[in-house]
Amino acid sequence: MIEHKILFTGTTGAGKTTAIQSVSEIPPVCTDVVSSDLTIGKETTTVALDYGEISLGEAERLRLYGTPGQERFSFMWKILAQGALGLVILIDQTQPEPLRDLDTYLEHFRTLIQETACVVVISKMDKSRLPGLKEFSEVMQTKQLVCPVIAADVRVREQVLDILDLLLVQMEVRL
Repeated sequence: MIEHKILFTGTTGAGKTTAIQSVSEIPPVCTDVVSSDLTIGKETTTVALDYGEISLGEAERLRLYGTPGQERFSFMWKILAQGALGLVILIDQTQPEPLRDLDTYLEHFRTLIQETACVVVISKMDKSRLPGLKEFSEVMQTKQLVCPVIAADVRVREQVLDILDLLLVQMEVRL
């Protein structure tokens, strides 16, 4: 069995847990707890990881890992990034400074992005249209990092599968 580790990271509330739950073929493992931080805007938060799996035929599998979104759990980011062959960065468009949030994740995962495939996904664009995808792409250019920037609703299974397809195509090109 060939297995590929894919990492979902990004801001709290951007949809990492939801994305994995949308596509996992097994009951996802979630480490959500009641949030003690009222500023994050949600009742629960991931404190360690999320985990799910997708089969790619009989001999290949994607193992999907989600990081906690809060920077105070960033020690888990490094642990979970080990061995990842692809990275999905989810940015919540409704946060006060989504471009700065993207910058944070690009800096933290710079080496992984340079060595593997990456897709940047902007969530909740239906609630806030600014900044637009162009501005997010410009942040990528200033960092001299190349990966697609798209908008998606991670509650929709087909859209998450499209994100993974885009990531897998990049992985194939790198091999």
